[in-house]
Amino acid sequence: MTVGGVLETCLYATDLAAAEAFYTAALGLEVLARAEGRHVFFRCGAGVFLVFDPRRTSAEPTYVGGEPVPVHGATGPGHVAFAVPAAELGAWRRRLAELGVAVESEVRWPRGGASLYLRDPAGNVVELASPAIWGLGDATLPGVR
Repeated sequence: MTVGGVLETCLYATDLAAAEAFYTAALGLEVLARAEGRHVFFRCGAGVFLVFDPRRTSAEPTYVGGEPVPVHGATGPGHVAFAVPAAELGAWRRRLAELGVAVESEVRWPRGGASLYLRDPAGNVVELASPAIWGLGDATLPGVR
């Protein structure tokens, strides 16, 4: 048995409208589902990126088919890294600048690859990184050769 990859990951934000606007406009993610005051979910490559309001998800379970999904939540800035082809990092830098989104840091990693770090409206650290930062090639990205 093996784990096949990350199916979903999440961050937390109390202003879901601001989070949705940021992730759709700045990163071009497509909204998959939303529940007012609780969450907004985005399609992200072969997986799903979730943004929850921790005031709801840490206080009350959700029931699916009568079974509870455990409560969860976090406070303070979280972190997520989105994989982007190395050749597109310059285009991402320009796109973010055009949208007025500051790149807080740019790191070139010892084993190769680079990362752009920015923040979403909730203060979460968002990283755009080439897979080479982990010794992986761009071929690990769906649709990239």
